[in-house]
Amino acid sequence: MVQARNKKSEISTRDAFGEVLVEIGRENEKVVVFEADISKSTRTYHFSEAFPERFFQMGVAESNMMIAAAGMATTGKIPFACTYAVFGSMRCCEQVRTFIAYPKLNVKIACSHGGVTPGSDGVTHQGTEDLGIMRTIPGMTVIMPADYFATKKLVKAAVEYTGPVYLRFTRDPVPIIYDEEDEFVIGKGRIIVAGDSVSLMAIGDMVAVALEAHDYLTSRGVYADVIDLHTLKPLDKALVLQSAKKTGRVVTIEDHQIQGGLGSAVAELLGEQHPTPLRRIGLRNTFAESGDYGRLLQKYEMDASAVIAAVDDLMGA
Repeated sequence: MVQARNKKSEISTRDAFGEVLVEIGRENEKVVVFEADISKSTRTYHFSEAFPERFFQMGVAESNMMIAAAGMATTGKIPFACTYAVFGSMRCCEQVRTFIAYPKLNVKIACSHGGVTPGSDGVTHQGTEDLGIMRTIPGMTVIMPADYFATKKLVKAAVEYTGPVYLRFTRDPVPIIYDEEDEFVIGKGRIIVAGDSVSLMAIGDMVAVALEAHDYLTSRGVYADVIDLHTLKPLDKALVLQSAKKTGRVVTIEDHQIQGGLGSAVAELLGEQHPTPLRRIGLRNTFAESGDYGRLLQKYEMDASAVIAAVDDLMGA
């Protein structure tokens, strides 16, 4: 078994979102929030308490909420439409596509419970297809921060970014990786650790998994590039190609189905511009079960041990 990386602390990215939303609300009076009856879960209740006149509780009517947010955006406001990832991507897909993305409206779709991090909630609330769905919509920007500080910076960046943005957060706590001073740019990934043996390209909560794998691989003399591709779309093509050319081996790591998400985006790019041996870590055409987040990652071969096995396979170990 791979030993867990030494974690300074853990906090869910939805908690960071709840905090930064209030900070943004104080700075920008154009920001308004729409909620679909789960403000305690998405942490938007903090905003509702601070700015009740700019908070709109829409009830269990997510599709209507998206259209209302679109309408508000036409008045110059910056709406955040908040719900769970499964509802924001699937229940509202038509409304997001036709009424937000097609007219290029400035709506931020902020969704908690992305991936299997809502382990105890089960398959109905585990959003494992959402990134792929949103990635296919023309003009949509798709972001999943890795930790508390990345969330705060990337949500603030989303407010300054003109156009529709899909933001995905975790329900369960994830390790803090970054420092408060670290900066993030939409569409630009980050090399957390540099190496030349293999490229570990991860998104969201799986960045911590990549770092766990990195620590073990380093002890064996295998030095990995660990890259946080927090923006799935637009993908940082230059960084992906640079790393792949340097190491000659790539492993993608995502808390999502391997179809349509990060693994697909990287495979498409490499296939077109620089064919590179690739392995993809993620759910493989299966729904997950209810259970402890860490045990789910282990069961579905999405943990650090699975990443190491993929590296060994690529290196012929």
